[in-house]
Parts: sequence; C-alpha cells; structure tokens
Amino acid sequence: MNQREHLITELRRVIDPRYVLSRPEELMLYEYDGSALDQATPEVVVVPGSTAEVAACLQVAHRLGAHVVPRGAGTGLAGGSVPEQGGMVVALTRLDRVLSVDPVARTAVVQPGVVNSELTVAVMQYGLHFAPDPSSQKSSTVGGNVAANAGGPHCLKYGVTTNHVLAATVALADGSVVQLGSTASDAPGYDLLGIFVGSEGTLGVVTELTVRLTPDPEEIRTFLAIFDDMEAAGRCVSAIIAAGIIPAALEMLVGEGIAAVEASVNAGYPADARAVLLIEIDGLSEDLEQQTAQIGRIVADHGARELRAATDPAQRAKLWAGRKGALAACARIAPTIIFKMAWCRARASRNCCACLKRSQRATGSRW
Repeated sequence: MNQREHLITELRRVIDPRYVLSRPEELMLYEYDGSALDQATPEVVVVPGSTAEVAACLQVAHRLGAHVVPRGAGTGLAGGSVPEQGGMVVALTRLDRVLSVDPVARTAVVQPGVVNSELTVAVMQYGLHFAPDPSSQKSSTVGGNVAANAGGPHCLKYGVTTNHVLAATVALADGSVVQLGSTASDAPGYDLLGIFVGSEGTLGVVTELTVRLTPDPEEIRTFLAIFDDMEAAGRCVSAIIAAGIIPAALEMLVGEGIAAVEASVNAGYPADARAVLLIEIDGLSEDLEQQTAQIGRIVADHGARELRAATDPAQRAKLWAGRKGALAACARIAPTIIFKMAWCRARASRNCCACLKRSQRATGSRW
C-alpha cells in the first residue's frame, strides 16, 4: 500500500467514507480556485461535517505527513485553496449552518461554510447585516472570507473581515482544537485571532465563528458620477475624502472596463465615459441631505459630465450589479485572461487605474 492509499484508508476510518473523495473525476473539481491561474491535483479531498471530524482528519494527515489545504467555496483569486503540493484538501462546505443569532449583542455564531450573502438574509429580520461584501458574496463563504480577510466595496467605511470577527474555533495542524478571540472587548492576551484572519489556512482550519453584525442604516443613497477625464475623477475621490465625508463605498471604473461591464450587465454606465465613480453614503436622513449637497458640489467642481442618483432600490441594485459583475464581464471578452479591474477604493493614483491582465498557466506567462 503506497502513502496515498494509506492516507485514504485511514481517513475512511475517521469519517463517513462517502465524504472521502479520491476518484480522478472528484479530485479535478478541487484543482483550482476562482482565478483559474494555477492548477494542482490533491491526493484526496475530505468533506467533514463537524469540528470533531475536521480534527480527526488533521490528526491522520499529521501522523502520515500529508500536506493540508483548507477550502471554502473556491471563489478566491489568490491561489490559497490550490493544493500545490498535493496532499489533503479539507472542504468545509458541509459546515454551513447559522448556529445562533443574538440581535441584542449584534452577533451570530456560524459555521465556515455559510455563504456570505445568506448570513445577511438570515439576520435581516432583526435589522442587521454582515458588513463584509466581496464581489463573490453570493457564492463565497464566511470561512473563506476569514481566510483571505476579504473586504468588498463597503470596506471603506466598515472595514474588512477582521473587523467583524470576534472569536473562532480552530483545528490546528496536529488535530488539537483551540479557541481564539473573545466577545469581550477588553479580553487580555495577544491578538491571536488577528493573526489567524487572513492567513489563508496556513495556521489552522476554522470550524466555527462568532461574527459581529451591523445595524442597517436608516437611509442609503447611491450615485454614479460620470467623467470624461480619468485624472479629474481621481482628484474628485481625494476631494470627497478631504471634505470629511466617509462614504459607505467609493469605487472607480475606467476606460474599456466601463464598456465591458455595460455590455455584460447593462448597469446603466455610459460606455463612452473615461471614468465613472460609484458613490454610496448611508446613515441618518438629516446627515445625508448635507452630504448629498457636498458631493454634488465637489463632483461639479471636478468637471463631471453628470451625476446620477439611484431613485429606488432596484436602480441601486442595478448600479451595484455592474460593480459586482466586473470580473465576469472581462471573462466574457477573454475567457483565458483574468483582468484586474480598475475599481479603486478611495485612491487618486494614476497607476491604480491601469487595467492589468494575467494569462492562465497554459499561456506560459507569469507576473
């Protein structure tokens, strides 16, 4: 019996054999992530259904010296879930329950396989939501968000994932289980949770999370500022921040990216514009009146062709559909090319508005 066969046999002793995947047609589904920039085949994939099963699988891998790669929904673009050295992939998609919600404390305890947007749906009855909103939020999981410290358009005001995770249950490489973080704001000791969030599964496998929930704002206003000059749009971004306005989101799309998104999503972006700013503010209605007037003046002073305001939730959703669908829009043009879209979070640098591209491994090119 070779090492791979030994690994598979031992894993089938600690979890239901149905959740130990080893056939080639099963393994190929776990060779790549959302970028498709690199591929590597694991020796085996396990799909545990509890913290105890995760720990048991890690104990087996540790004893046999197998590499371990945790995986969420596989939507990442950084290669963190690609098993470059083979070994065992731990897929967390069965751990997909919202275990409890405390609307008073504004927290929820969830398993890592809960889909990002579905967590918000689960708590919306309490007037709460989960603030991190990466473009892949309809398919990415909370555990994957934690692994990558995902952000999203609204991280400008609300912060990235690490700002919304209070505690975690983590299985370490040897199968031991530890608790990181605390719901107490003044808990003593080192911030080990802060080290863990964003480590892309290199420090352990998360099996349970306590996350912070954010109250829904009283009002939301969304604008699209249209420019014929990209640099003017960049200066407008800086001017908005300099005026003391902290938008919930402030995003830029430039050049050919606008036309690509519009052809794909039909979000209402003018295809002939050199740049557009997607601006969103939220909060108390009285405050938003003043901020709306300020933004109008700043945008006009920087030569915007037009400032459009979403008049209802449907129009707002349509504008954001363009932002969320930017990567897929580029894939329609060149399926074997990954474009880094020119969405910029409150930056005025000329260089950050370049449309960068990477080819897949098959093309032989590298950055």
